[in-house]
Amino acid sequence: MTIRTAVIPAAGLGTRFLPATKSIPKELMPILDKPMLQYVVEEAAEAGIERVIIVTARGKESIAAYFQPHEHLEHHLLETGATDLAGKVRAASDLAEVSFVIQEQPLGLGHAVLTAEEAVDGEGFAVILPDDIFDASPGVLSQLLIVQQEHGGGVVSVEQVPWEVVNNYGVVEADAVAEDVHRIRSLVEKPAREDAPSNLAIAGRYILPPEIFDCLKRTPPGAKGEIQLTDGMAILLEDTDVFACEFQGTRYDGGTPLGLLRASLGFGLVREDTRDSVKALLGSFTIE
Repeated sequence: MTIRTAVIPAAGLGTRFLPATKSIPKELMPILDKPMLQYVVEEAAEAGIERVIIVTARGKESIAAYFQPHEHLEHHLLETGATDLAGKVRAASDLAEVSFVIQEQPLGLGHAVLTAEEAVDGEGFAVILPDDIFDASPGVLSQLLIVQQEHGGGVVSVEQVPWEVVNNYGVVEADAVAEDVHRIRSLVEKPAREDAPSNLAIAGRYILPPEIFDCLKRTPPGAKGEIQLTDGMAILLEDTDVFACEFQGTRYDGGTPLGLLRASLGFGLVREDTRDSVKALLGSFTIE
């Protein structure tokens, strides 16, 4: 497969960030000076993705506005000599061709991906969960594409998590085929610890063939009426190899306020322009 397209599900209500998400979509919450959604679009662009399809919901129009050119602001910044800031403002709209589809009802991640079927237009594609932010070089999506080119089929990113938290993740049962690469035998969504086949948890990045859409249409809704992507992938496994790639890098959970704070501190400590200031900031706190 040639992967030109990425789907980013961003239709959630962001309830963990209330009351802030009454007016600001969770995906536009900042990590330092950029919203976390820009980090994942930059990761897609680094991997050669040309088209980004953001699955969003009504009331989150500010996401679309963010990726549009802001000519008045850019002109003002250039006139005042703030060329670096003008470049930062322009960067978001230059990353990729960004389009949007609406998920009318919150019926699960699988349903969100299915909503993008027409826009994907029959090609293999990536799925990027914007809550999972990675500090990795090359980016995690690039790492998955290397595995896909070598082994074919679908690919998901995984990491080993503590056994006591496996119930929070989709988990794979897999056999090693190369260093950090495993052929998946089965997947289960949020298993109880005693039922988990491994502690290899899916970590927010996927390379999928277009056949996943038919699989999702055959996927029965769960107890909450939601269609899970993991369940659709279990059907995909009947006819298609899917591999798990243990990525190299650090994952931050941007889906919670404390996770987003940790991401800001983590990126702040590796950026040359902020490292010393963040170290000084951390040192200024007294823990009682």
